[in-house]
Amino acid sequence: MIENTQQQNKLAGKDAELELRLKTYFVDLASERVGGETLSCSDDFFAEMENLLKSGRGIFIDDKYTQRGKWMDGWESRRSYGRNNGREFDWCIIRLGISGVIHGVDIDTNYFRGNAPQTVSVEACVSVQQPNENTVWHTVLAENEVSAHSQNIFEISNSQSWTHIRLNMFPDGGIARLRVYGEADVNWKNFVDDELIDLASIKNGAKALLVSDMFFSDKNNLIMPGRGKDMGDGWETKRRRDPGPDWSIVKLAAPGSVEKVIVDTCHFKGNFPDTFKLEGINTSSDNFNDANAELDWQPIIPQLKLYAHREHLFINEIVAETLQQFTHVKLSIYPDGGISRLRVLGKRTSRLITE
Repeated sequence: MIENTQQQNKLAGKDAELELRLKTYFVDLASERVGGETLSCSDDFFAEMENLLKSGRGIFIDDKYTQRGKWMDGWESRRSYGRNNGREFDWCIIRLGISGVIHGVDIDTNYFRGNAPQTVSVEACVSVQQPNENTVWHTVLAENEVSAHSQNIFEISNSQSWTHIRLNMFPDGGIARLRVYGEADVNWKNFVDDELIDLASIKNGAKALLVSDMFFSDKNNLIMPGRGKDMGDGWETKRRRDPGPDWSIVKLAAPGSVEKVIVDTCHFKGNFPDTFKLEGINTSSDNFNDANAELDWQPIIPQLKLYAHREHLFINEIVAETLQQFTHVKLSIYPDGGISRLRVLGKRTSRLITE
């Protein structure tokens, strides 16, 4: 008997450590926010495949039903096990929003208690068009058992870059969410020489590595495409009772110069920071933590005033030399508050320049 239908399972131990590592050093290549898209599936009779890539872990509404049965926030196929319907398993093909190398997957069966699959596998391919019956699929995650109503985290060791994946579940059932953690494989030939590139864009391979606080909203929102759709679509810290600052460290998509910066406080009207500053560093390490966050950061923009619900453009305010190269930037906000987006436009260099 289910005593609390709203209770969620949480990862612990080694699985929690793996999730933290994947979320810290990699991005969700399949998220619909970066352009991920479910293209086709064998069956989604009970719940649509599009739910797989949505944010969050899904919800459960006790008394919500549709004409097809119980409403579920995920992808759920009809029952096929023990029925002569020609399907040995169900599958869903997904186009990654960012082509890249896959380092881990989270196959979340949240709220799928009596209707989760028994096992799952993941295949991948490289294709310039929508995969079809002639597509050659390569196994990146062999068939593994999964638990019901749980996050199922798997680490993947594969150096190949992929454009699409196929999620297979055996023999049938439902999955709430899919996360595909990896690093972007950017084709820099698509950019012309000396083009200003947003080096802080997740689509170009930037990563939000570490923040002092993200009580209200996630650090990755800072580097997402487009402008924030609401106040929750940004990076917001809790209220401080000291001078601050709060800060966020972003690994740039490639080593490069900084020639234009945009700090967007869209939707932050009563909770925008009073001031901010931007610093940069040139290092081959991504191993930042609270203890070493105060490294030898070089000034890019000195502490300046911010305003509510506005895109702030900074060009002349940049104090870094034109040829000065950075691999990471640190955005500090005083004393606290919320920023919707950070854009760092500059010219990419082909190699890391060390002191």
